[in-house]
Amino acid sequence: MKVILKEKVKTLGNVGQTVNVSAGHARNFLIPNGLAVLADESNKAQTEHMSKILAAKVAEEKQVATDLAKKVDGVAIEMIKRVGNGGKLFGSVTTQDLSTELSKLGYDVERKVLVLDKPIKGLGVYNVKAKLFKAVEANFTVTVKMDPAQEEENLKKAEELAAQKQALAAIAAAEAEENPTGEVKELTEDEKLKQEANRILRG
Repeated sequence: MKVILKEKVKTLGNVGQTVNVSAGHARNFLIPNGLAVLADESNKAQTEHMSKILAAKVAEEKQVATDLAKKVDGVAIEMIKRVGNGGKLFGSVTTQDLSTELSKLGYDVERKVLVLDKPIKGLGVYNVKAKLFKAVEANFTVTVKMDPAQEEENLKKAEELAAQKQALAAIAAAEAEENPTGEVKELTEDEKLKQEANRILRG
């Protein structure tokens, strides 16, 4: 069944659009709630009259979308995430996440109008498009950065690893100095302890 939307309906479309819906949905929900009128010959006059009224409303809705597009266009969002090996995120950044971030900035943008160039699954800068109305779009960027706490953890681990390597190098140098010819000899208790420490450090 074809109906003309009198109001913006998230699951169907914008004001003034003619859409196909089930007869039950039209009669039990859309029409009784003033969200739509039938678009058929039986009420052609009413439809034409409603179309004129809706045209003004469409223009108003488009202006609202245009104003929002001007505000959203060029916005830079920064998101802090914990990552796994190779800079891959645990999960991904979704359009719902982006809609929430825009809302925090005071911009009411539904997740369904957001279009990603590619899935956001790692660190980096991503471009996002918001299709706010027919022929009304805005573009903004999302920068995904590593959680500073995780960065600090990684730096600490790198420093510990460097210290371990330095200790191993020192042990190896000491062993070479004590036995420059490389001859096999009976180890003292201290040397055995050093060798065991070396083995532990090597893991």
